[in-house]
Amino acid sequence: MKQRVWIILFVVLTSCNSKTETPVKAKKVYDMYVPSEMSKLMLEMYAHNLELKQQIINGQSPTQFPNHFLNIHSAQLSDFQIRDQQFKSFSNLFITAQKEIYNTTSTLNLKDRFNNTINTCIACHSKICTGPIPKIKKLLIK
Repeated sequence: MKQRVWIILFVVLTSCNSKTETPVKAKKVYDMYVPSEMSKLMLEMYAHNLELKQQIINGQSPTQFPNHFLNIHSAQLSDFQIRDQQFKSFSNLFITAQKEIYNTTSTLNLKDRFNNTINTCIACHSKICTGPIPKIKKLLIK
C-alpha cells in the first residue's frame, strides 16, 4: 500500500512538473515576387511606347531611340524562360521595328511604323509569354 502511494505521488508530481509550453508560432515567410531584369525592361518598354502612342496621336514626332532597349539581348530572364533562337529572332525584330519609329526618312507613316512595333511584341508574346497580350494590344493606335 505504501508503495502504491509513492507511485501515485510520483506520477502526480512529475505530471504537474512537466512544463506545458505554449507552442511557438512559426514565422510566416512570404515569397515575394521579384521581377527579372527582362520583366523590368519590358515594363519600361511598355511605358515608353505608351508615351510614344500619345505623342503620335498628338502629331508629335519621337526624337531618340532609347538605347537601353538593346538590353533585351542580355537582360536576365525569368527563371522559367530561356533565350532560345526564337526569342533572339523576336528580339531582333522588335529592335529593328522600334528603331524604325525614329527613322525620319521612312516612307511608311509614323502610325504604321508604331503599330508594326507593337504587332512585333504581340507576335513574340503569342509564342513565348502570352500573359501580357491584352495589355500590349491597348498600345495599338486605331
